Amino acid sequence: MKTFVLGGGCFWCLDAVYQKTRGVSSVVSGYTGGHVRNPDYYEVCSGTTGHAEVVAVTFDETVVPEEVILDMFFALHDPTTLNRQGYDVGTQYRSSMFYTTTEEKVLFEEAIERAQALWSDPIVTEVSRLPEFHEAEEVHQNYYAKFPYQGYCQVIINPKLAKARKYYSAWLTA
Repeated sequence: MKTFVLGGGCFWCLDAVYQKTRGVSSVVSGYTGGHVRNPDYYEVCSGTTGHAEVVAVTFDETVVPEEVILDMFFALHDPTTLNRQGYDVGTQYRSSMFYTTTEEKVLFEEAIERAQALWSDPIVTEVSRLPEFHEAEEVHQNYYAKFPYQGYCQVIINPKLAKARKYYSAWLTA
């Protein structure tokens, strides 16, 4: 099993897709990359803690290759916008990848190179060593499954799920 910590805007979006990905055993929404110990959602959303909203995706690389997890990441958000994903604006929504080993860092850099071929603007995804990971509050875990009819889910997450189904259907469970 392997775990990647990835930030691509609001963690609810990545969580929704990776929850439906074959070989993924766990998706934990959380915060990392900031300077406040044990931040909460409201502190992170204030933009003053330095944290990014992220998901820790644990998967079996014999079922779903690392490259698929990473390529999906770049397909599900715009890695060319600094500190913004759609209407979500602030450093907490930055495109980011947090590694724990040199091998992960290399994988992340290779994924950025692959993704750059798909984007006309430069990719601004931050690649950093993983500092402390703070698990988000329970309400944010598997958010889409809990609140599929909530406005944000309908307007923002549903199109991302549709895109994932279009391009990664072989890797999705439903």
